[in-house]
Amino acid sequence: MAEMKQDELNAYSAACRALQDGKQSVLLSTLNQAGNPEISYAPAVRDGQGCFYIFVSELAAHTANLLSHPNCSVLLIQDEQESRNIFARERLTYQCDVEKVERDSAKGVEILEQMESKLGQTVKLLRGLPDFHLFRLKPTHGCYVVGFGKAFEVDPASGELIHLSEDKVKR
Repeated sequence: MAEMKQDELNAYSAACRALQDGKQSVLLSTLNQAGNPEISYAPAVRDGQGCFYIFVSELAAHTANLLSHPNCSVLLIQDEQESRNIFARERLTYQCDVEKVERDSAKGVEILEQMESKLGQTVKLLRGLPDFHLFRLKPTHGCYVVGFGKAFEVDPASGELIHLSEDKVKR
């Protein structure tokens, strides 16, 4: 298979950024106390370094999971109605390290204000509830899939894409 041309790679990079920028939530995969995976979702915002922030209740299983296993995977995926082929939906996954952020710290206040601005007044209500925790999800590795034969490693810091050709996948 021929190497991908730079202009084509640039177009995929822009599409990857658009997928991330177009979502207000992430699908979240965590590990429970028994080490079994659980999936859920949470509204999220991103900072300038590409980290995701979620504000979640102790009543949600994923909160206990994140507190006991500080890593997770997030998925951003194209809506089914927008996909031309259900088997090849555009999607981006990140493996993330998780860190709890104190709500009343300077960073916590900044992120919660950003969440309120981007996600609406519900955040203001949730800030008054003591069982909510703010988490920073720092991507360590990413994979962006656009369709058949169009998969890329994503550098979480720079957003740079590296095409995963058939040769690279088989290694």
